[in-house]
Amino acid sequence: MSKAIQAVRGMNDLLPDAVERWQRIESVAREVLHAYGYREIRLPIIEKSELFARSIGSLTDIVEKEMYSFEDRSGENLTLRPEGTAGCVRAGIENGFLHNQIQRLWYAGPMFRHERPQKGRYRQFHQIGVEAFGIESADLDAELIMMCARLWQALGIDGLTLQLNSLGTLESRAAYRRDLLRYLETQRGRLDEDSLRRLDKNPLRILDSKNPDMQKVIAAAPSLYDHLDDASRGHFARLGEYLRQAGIPFTVNPRLVRGLDYYTRTVFEWTTERLGAQSTVCAGGRYDGLVEQLGGKAAPAAGFAIGMERLAELMAQQTHQYPEAQPQAYLVALGEAAEKQGLALAERLRDAGLRIECNCGGGGLKAQLKRADRSGARHALLLGEDEVRNASITIKDLRDGVQRSIAQGELIDLLLKETPRGATP
Repeated sequence: MSKAIQAVRGMNDLLPDAVERWQRIESVAREVLHAYGYREIRLPIIEKSELFARSIGSLTDIVEKEMYSFEDRSGENLTLRPEGTAGCVRAGIENGFLHNQIQRLWYAGPMFRHERPQKGRYRQFHQIGVEAFGIESADLDAELIMMCARLWQALGIDGLTLQLNSLGTLESRAAYRRDLLRYLETQRGRLDEDSLRRLDKNPLRILDSKNPDMQKVIAAAPSLYDHLDDASRGHFARLGEYLRQAGIPFTVNPRLVRGLDYYTRTVFEWTTERLGAQSTVCAGGRYDGLVEQLGGKAAPAAGFAIGMERLAELMAQQTHQYPEAQPQAYLVALGEAAEKQGLALAERLRDAGLRIECNCGGGGLKAQLKRADRSGARHALLLGEDEVRNASITIKDLRDGVQRSIAQGELIDLLLKETPRGATP
């Protein structure tokens, strides 16, 4: 026997129990985002490699080491998207809906990075991305954060904390980078291997190091806030006022820098202590220069991305159940005549909006009732020779074992009354 083929490392199957959580996240997110005026956009998984080199930054870890890039048959260099913002901006420029317009957009789907797989970090991972264009003021930043808070509430997720920082403009950050680099050069002997690699290419990322041995070096580094321009200081102050007014607690983290070069001014992260090292569930910020950087006319922009795997893991820990994914009744058919009538009866019940699972493949009463119990349904609908002959149905409550016989014509009203749509079956 040949060896069974397994999934590619870091690219995981989503089994039905997990899919139910994902569907819940997606449906609630869609409702929340639509309530704020955001519309869905669907983007290609593959983009030209140049797009990410120009947006994320050619010297970032993502572009240098983590992208899945290849040359197609026509010799064009293409990449499986490692993030969604660049593709969304590309689509806006190409289709002409960003210049002098306000656009609120969202998307969902897989992203790809060749990282070392670990819990909460995979080579194929999924995000819900939110992007807003054409608004420069801090009220947009606040609205994005408030939208996140509403989503956590709607999903029943608690324990997330919000961290904020401002990176200033590209010019003020460049001045800070020079001062930071001078300081880090004096500390070269204390830098770990990862920091030494970043020193010349992307020194701000050193501030985000999780290595405990690096924390004293980072704590003594120059402050980015001291290098902010006046406009960025005012923008950040207004953001804090909006959030305090809305009752959303936050912590200012001066070492929060994010790993993508295109960020300006506001950056934020929602984190948890329940997922180990992969603590960031949602992250984003403002990227006012990216549209122009990718060839469009200048337009302010801000957004965020939610890690679906991490959010789903939090939901799993909180033992959420989703009754809408379970049948309300399981139809047990005993005999050929009952099987034929049962399929047609189930269709009429579904026409009425009920969730019905039919037994297929035969089996005795005991075996079929076991399947009914495993389905999660509240009721088993027993259809045998007597029921077919009398146009009746026997209903068995799978919780207390009580059963009764009624006319088939009464079944829809009874099931809708006892297990209304959306209620726990």
